[in-house]
Amino acid sequence: MASIRKQVSINVPAGQLWNAVRDVGALHTRLVPGFVTDCRLEDGARVVTFANGVVARELIVDLDDTARRLVWSAVGGRLTHHNASVQVFDEADDEGACRLVWIADLLPHAMAPAIAEMIEQGLQAMKAALESAESSRHNEPPPV
Repeated sequence: MASIRKQVSINVPAGQLWNAVRDVGALHTRLVPGFVTDCRLEDGARVVTFANGVVARELIVDLDDTARRLVWSAVGGRLTHHNASVQVFDEADDEGACRLVWIADLLPHAMAPAIAEMIEQGLQAMKAALESAESSRHNEPPPV
């Protein structure tokens, strides 16, 4: 079984990132716009359309607000096994930044390079979207 572990530091407070992650039906608008082009909710799952045309049905396994951890499992398609999680952590030395860790376990092993590349693209899209939104929020004119 292939196991992929990637992480990224994002210059937003952990609570802000977690708020976007836990909004499981808004991947395409809040968390990874451009990387995901559509996301619709079904009972206990979401159907995700990626920019490369891949469509995946992801069962939501766990959403833990205390641990700031989301777990899902992609079903169907070319993968015979898939389980993934993301977890948000405060950066110890910077209150305005956080770290997201993404772990995916999958079969067949041969799919690992393609999935690792998609995870990397997702992390970069997430960083860009969240940091851009944070920057825009700080550059808004004061209320009149």
